[in-house]
Amino acid sequence: MTDALDRQLIAAVQHGLPITSRPYLAIAQQLAISEQEVINRLTQLKQQGLIKRFGVIVHHRKLGYQANAMVVWNIPDDIVDEIGCKLSQEKCVNLCYQRPRRENWAYNLYCMIHGKSRDTVLAQLQQIIETHALSAFAYQVLFSRRCFKQRGAIYAADSGLR
Repeated sequence: MTDALDRQLIAAVQHGLPITSRPYLAIAQQLAISEQEVINRLTQLKQQGLIKRFGVIVHHRKLGYQANAMVVWNIPDDIVDEIGCKLSQEKCVNLCYQRPRRENWAYNLYCMIHGKSRDTVLAQLQQIIETHALSAFAYQVLFSRRCFKQRGAIYAADSGLR
């Protein structure tokens, strides 16, 4: 159950945290509460499922990473967790997750690789394949053609939660 302060807090964070060394303190000052109370309330809202996800959105193209590819793998189910853990530790892998296979789609492991160019991404992928002995597994490289708007969840209109 949320109260008026929780609704104000959600409204304060839904468009992003302030860019400062202590963003929770800045929000606390805005709401006239302590920094620890901001952290505690956000933790509680997340635990209650009222905030589904709280993380960083990186605008990779603004940082010079012009190529990104989703690499989809067909990994045997008995080792998919092991391979997924290894891929997620690679510096060039930004995202790694498992999904169930679908009819006409045999792939069950997905990882996103960002690079300054397509050639860089392909070289990074080749290094991953060699490092983890993945050449026996089917995969596809799906390069992005467009960049969609990236933003966090919007929980309420700017005027506040109702």
